[in-house]
Amino acid sequence: MNTGPGSGLLDIVRCESGSVVGRAYAASPLCLLTPRNHGHAAWVYTGSLGGGLVGGDRFRLNVRVGPDASAFVSTQASTKVYRSPEGTSAGVEATVAAGGQLVLWPDPVVCFAQSRYEQRQDFELEHGASLVAVDCMTSGRRGSGERWRFERYSSRLTVRYDGGLVLLDSVALSEDEGPLAIRMGRFDVLCTVVVIGERLGLHVERMLADIRSRPMERCADRLIGAAPLANLGCLVRIAGRTVEDVGRVVRGLLSFVSCLLGDDPWARKW
Repeated sequence: MNTGPGSGLLDIVRCESGSVVGRAYAASPLCLLTPRNHGHAAWVYTGSLGGGLVGGDRFRLNVRVGPDASAFVSTQASTKVYRSPEGTSAGVEATVAAGGQLVLWPDPVVCFAQSRYEQRQDFELEHGASLVAVDCMTSGRRGSGERWRFERYSSRLTVRYDGGLVLLDSVALSEDEGPLAIRMGRFDVLCTVVVIGERLGLHVERMLADIRSRPMERCADRLIGAAPLANLGCLVRIAGRTVEDVGRVVRGLLSFVSCLLGDDPWARKW
């Protein structure tokens, strides 16, 4: 296990009363909070002692969800990426055993002007495991005139199920292909949602039907599209103008998560 600065480890195990954090480790500046909740899943919130990612920060979190265990992993607040010539990065490597379920739902990434950020998320699911993952980023501090002013943002997400590759999704944004503010137009928020697992089949069907039924509008404040993933789940992409609007849409699509966890993680978030 990597024990360098910014590294972390979570082991989620099943017990008689539900799921608990069997082991947790975090090296500064990464920190982990494990609050109690009213459901049967273990909740974990990540944070940074510096209030965000500064030059050279490299965060790496390894998550292991045991058989029939359930985990919800989020952040205390948005991930702020500060200006730095060295760049910053964050990564998650997660394995979910048979019957286990992982909900990874952090707050958005906010890249400040002249920042560089690289993100990688790798999920390995055994047969019968379930995953809900939300990945959201914004144009930056719009109120400070830093809309799409970062140097580079890149994100790579892979999901393997029962040994086979189900999804490889990559996003890269920089000025290399032209001014970002012009290319992104009216949109300030990009969000990707991944739902995978045989036990989530009915929820996936409902999500796809919901998205298909939405009317097309000219110059809409929000764009949303979805695609099935190998009869195991779906991939949803959303482009919107505000974090609040995109957040409401995502919470509506993923309203079933509260039942999976036995408690609503957003009821007491703010």
